[in-house]
Amino acid sequence: MTETDVIIIGAGHNGLTCAAYLAMGGLRVKVIERRKVVGGAAVTEEFHPGFRNSVAAYTVSLLNPRVSADLKLSEHGLRIVERRAQNFLPAPDGSYLLTGEGRTHQSVAKLSERDAVRLDAFTRELEVIADVLRAFVLRAPPNLVEGFGAGSIREAFNALSTANILRRLSLEQQRSLLDLFTRSAGEMLDEVFESDLVKALFGFDAIVGNYASPYASGSAYVMLHHAFGEVNGKKGVWGHAIGGMGAITQAMAQAARGHGAEIGLDAGVREVIVERDRAAGVILDNGETIRARYVASSVNPKLLYTRLVPADALPPAFLDRIKNWRNGSGTFRMNVALNALPSFTALPGAGDHLSAGIIIGPSLPYMDHAWQDARAHGWSREPVVEILIPSTLDDTLCPPGRHVASLFCQHVAPQLSDGRSWDDHREEVADLMIATVDNYAPGFAASVMGRQVLSPLDLERQFGLLGGDIFHGALTLNQLFSARPMLGHADYRGPLKGLYHCGSGAHPGGGVTGAPGHNAARVILGDHRTLFK
Repeated sequence: MTETDVIIIGAGHNGLTCAAYLAMGGLRVKVIERRKVVGGAAVTEEFHPGFRNSVAAYTVSLLNPRVSADLKLSEHGLRIVERRAQNFLPAPDGSYLLTGEGRTHQSVAKLSERDAVRLDAFTRELEVIADVLRAFVLRAPPNLVEGFGAGSIREAFNALSTANILRRLSLEQQRSLLDLFTRSAGEMLDEVFESDLVKALFGFDAIVGNYASPYASGSAYVMLHHAFGEVNGKKGVWGHAIGGMGAITQAMAQAARGHGAEIGLDAGVREVIVERDRAAGVILDNGETIRARYVASSVNPKLLYTRLVPADALPPAFLDRIKNWRNGSGTFRMNVALNALPSFTALPGAGDHLSAGIIIGPSLPYMDHAWQDARAHGWSREPVVEILIPSTLDDTLCPPGRHVASLFCQHVAPQLSDGRSWDDHREEVADLMIATVDNYAPGFAASVMGRQVLSPLDLERQFGLLGGDIFHGALTLNQLFSARPMLGHADYRGPLKGLYHCGSGAHPGGGVTGAPGHNAARVILGDHRTLFK
């Protein structure tokens, strides 16, 4: 038996961030990770001889700059470069949209002069609202508490502070914010733009990690969520971590260890120890017991409370609700080794567009049909695919003259119906995804030298992403802000004393941000000072 101040379950990016802040705050911290490597879903691994790639999480923008600066990630070797172009959307008719600095307006104007005029106002409105909401990323949302006491007074001040932040928006902008939280992205985009590709550019962000149609209520918020990011101080820009996403979590692990945190690998947690209604440590799969004053979990809340915490230790109403925590992002991930760069019919040959996020999803109706088909069939037979070719920016990933590509594919059902298993259909769907890209870039399929395929079931098995959900829970209105993961527990504190949430299932949600880990650490340190002052 060993003892420490804090046990953190899971060495994903949020668990590592939390560990680093807690260790900087003077606590003894031990991180326990089931896999043999740190990083959770943000890892870089060899998937074909000589070819390495970001296995699951695959691109950078949402990593919070405050977290990056506090943990001094650049001093630990992290280097992030911008894409030379941001997004490339080819259409079956040979037209295309190419976005990025100095490119977007001209490319949109070729498709629609009307849309080019409206684009600036639309993106500016999104940016203003995103700027205000950024103020909420590194703070706990107002938490609903019962009764009157110190907690209710604290949350009253939090609610007042929240209201003051929102007052930065004009009344019309507040109306737009309400729209973004409640309406569908498709409905809003149809009101503003006429070009299918322009609407698809924003509509894709509304379905990333979201098993839904772009016409589903609330999908506009998912679009907004992806507007929070920045790279190297440039807002709304996407980039690549040299060495892949694993470079981020390796730097975080170095930061945590540098402040004294311990990280135990190949050590799954079997059970959270509960004594007198308080989390008191964990029991590992090998039977080892580690006791601690506090337990912080970076795993999916549903996984934590239905598999790791004894059911009889939880309030029945809480357990009933968390069992209905909605997961499933409709995601199918592939990594492929290529002997040549693809050449797209819409824009043949090499160029900056191959460093962009290449989106195959030429219209909102196409995306809507992909979701409808997945619901009926199990996977879309005309899927939405984003292709990234990080080797156009990073020559450390593969041999000279070769390339690696990430395929982020939607939509697929998190669980197949009628007793079918993803183990029986994984390769069939992988072939479909490659054929879909080949339809837009003939010869792509022939260039594939090797591939790694991750169905929703594989993502769950390997990374604990229930239903393949990359966000640890859908970003729906009833699972956001003060309701993430549940009303009454938005303050990173679980229903048991000493138990905390530090993963993407807590505010502000999914993406490689580090924000939940930062926020949870601040709460834990505050509680510790109160108890031991």
